[in-house]
Amino acid sequence: TAVNSIVPAVLAGNAVVVNHGFRAPLIADHFAKAFAHAGVPRDLVQAQHCSYEVLHEAIRLGRYDFVSFTGSVPGGRAVNESVGLCKKFIGCTLELGGNDGAYVAEDANVDSAAATVVDGGLYNGGQSCCGIERAFVHESVYDEFMASAIEEVRSVYARVGDPLDEGTNMGPLAQPSALPHLARLIADAEAKGAHVVIGGGQTDQSGPRLFQPTLLAGCDRSMEVMVEESFGPLIAIQKVSSMEEAVEGINASKYGLTSTIFTNDRAKAAKFADQVDVGTVFMNRADYLDPYLAWQGRKDTGKGLSLSQFGFHAFTHLKNHHFKQVKP
Repeated sequence: TAVNSIVPAVLAGNAVVVNHGFRAPLIADHFAKAFAHAGVPRDLVQAQHCSYEVLHEAIRLGRYDFVSFTGSVPGGRAVNESVGLCKKFIGCTLELGGNDGAYVAEDANVDSAAATVVDGGLYNGGQSCCGIERAFVHESVYDEFMASAIEEVRSVYARVGDPLDEGTNMGPLAQPSALPHLARLIADAEAKGAHVVIGGGQTDQSGPRLFQPTLLAGCDRSMEVMVEESFGPLIAIQKVSSMEEAVEGINASKYGLTSTIFTNDRAKAAKFADQVDVGTVFMNRADYLDPYLAWQGRKDTGKGLSLSQFGFHAFTHLKNHHFKQVKP
């Protein structure tokens, strides 16, 4: 995600300081080296390594003219607070959490929808802000969808383990807190009537932070998994009787990054897009970026945007030339 801000910031004429999270600090160095190798002026893009406390103090002291942050909602609130306390007036963009929902309509290509939902939810271990975490499936195709989705998980994500092994389909999760968080969401859902149809826990294989790709059926809005970000290989599925019910469920989340509808009816997709409170609406696809389209969310997903021509607005200031010619 960092590239969505770094590249337009440089193209707009700015110097950039990259401070990546402590779990992937070398990414900042790779960016700096890549730009240096491309021949840009020395230190135009710099890698910075410091604690969050030092970084926030630097923001408050006005060391930066703008802050672009990607991370958790609590992290985004902290950045927004530091920006507000800055000695000078600066802006920020915040790309935070997601709890994206998909609707599988009665006229959908069910096998294609199931494959896309599974890939959109389990790609990168489900650790994608715009991954599908919830699927609302029309009752007329629900059973067919479930059978197809289960088979997709079994065939595509059959092997969880060492990411250096070429036979591995899914590796470990990044955060130590991920496993207990997923287990808590599943336990809450099961206590309220949902049931695991495949997966549901840590794998039997050796290695840290390995969690089985999981489909959770029989879900409803009373369950935390339907309104809270899971950020792991977990897809919660709810049977619905109409698009209106699906839209209501999708909008119940406090996040609003993307949503997807699977249908062959463009008019239905357009109506769906008008009603869901998200930044990007897909038809028959998911978890996909187009650099020509603005990338932004609603509600607790954050503020500001990246990509497209509008992505340059954050890194530029308009200047007006209002001249009047006067005769000598």
